[in-house]
Amino acid sequence: MSKKSKVTPWEVEIKDENDYERLIELFGVSKIDDNLLEKIKKHTNDLHILLKRKFFYAHRDFDKVLDSFEKGEKFFLYTGRAPSGKMHIGHLIPFILTKWLQEKFDANVYIQLPDEEKFWAKKVNDYEKIKELAYYEAKIIASLGFDPNKTFIFINSEYIKNLYSAAIYVARNINFSTAKAVFGFTGETTIGLIFYVSLQIVPTFFENSYPVIPCGIDQDPYFRLQRDIAEKLGYKKASTILSKFVWGLKGPYTKMSASDPSTTILIDDDFETIKQKIMKYAFSGGQPTLELHKKLGGNPDIDVCFFWLRVLFEENDKKLKELEERYRNGTLTTGELKEYTALKINEFLEKIRKNMKWAENNLHKFMYDGKLASKMWNWKFEPKV
Repeated sequence: MSKKSKVTPWEVEIKDENDYERLIELFGVSKIDDNLLEKIKKHTNDLHILLKRKFFYAHRDFDKVLDSFEKGEKFFLYTGRAPSGKMHIGHLIPFILTKWLQEKFDANVYIQLPDEEKFWAKKVNDYEKIKELAYYEAKIIASLGFDPNKTFIFINSEYIKNLYSAAIYVARNINFSTAKAVFGFTGETTIGLIFYVSLQIVPTFFENSYPVIPCGIDQDPYFRLQRDIAEKLGYKKASTILSKFVWGLKGPYTKMSASDPSTTILIDDDFETIKQKIMKYAFSGGQPTLELHKKLGGNPDIDVCFFWLRVLFEENDKKLKELEERYRNGTLTTGELKEYTALKINEFLEKIRKNMKWAENNLHKFMYDGKLASKMWNWKFEPKV
């Protein structure tokens, strides 16, 4: 990693693409290469844009999971988000891929909303407000189109009795020196955050089949620890599918932050707000003047709007290539690219907005009385050894 870069579950600083390559080596994961993509496509017939464009770029043992799947062994999916403020478009990334994988592989999905994590990490101070926010975020996640009979969304403080039966065993098998080395805990770390490690590992034991976790690469340390203890408890080692991080409005490798509206597009931003933010704040690869832009062209490699189109919002490869070529040769202006991006993001978010009422009316199926949810409220961890 470069000197100023830092990647933990609570702090992320990426400076360039080389940092992502270094993380592959540091974490001991594998690159998602064309061979793995073809193996996925064998079962799905197509590839999600997040895989095709290699925003999910690394994995741990997903090839082995697919080998087992071909022999008739199913896997389940697990992901989540720790509420701390309003959700932005970057927060949707793991849920979008998880939903696609659920459809393609007919898999159960478990979504954890740990309402205590950011409080214990001292990232937020109002715990009751965050607990309320978790329910709103559950509605947003449900609105992405998950199958309510095969999806269980749970809030840790509600589900803690069930989680605790497994956390007892997980916590016993991870010592502090190991956790400190993996997560960088210091003398200032709250004991709640140290124990939280156990709670994030627990859902990998919800079924006695392979757990597959689509997540940001910063979350991989939890599941490295899971792999150390899973077989001792009679369960299977976790597999991860790991993503890069979405750029904020301020430029390449900057972060989106819900606390700073000038860096991010929030899920509940309307079209006028989206357009205003992009026009005013989005870092451009264009030239300082229109005359120079038409003469010299722009650089889509450092342009935030083009980054977002490439990662998620422009699925048509031909259209994306056309936009890139026109931007490079100066026939597509920065203003035109920004306006097009605002329209595409709003089009994407409009689908979520339209589904929100349905999600609100059906949230109970995801959380309490749907087919999978009902089963999980009776779940209790049973170590196999």
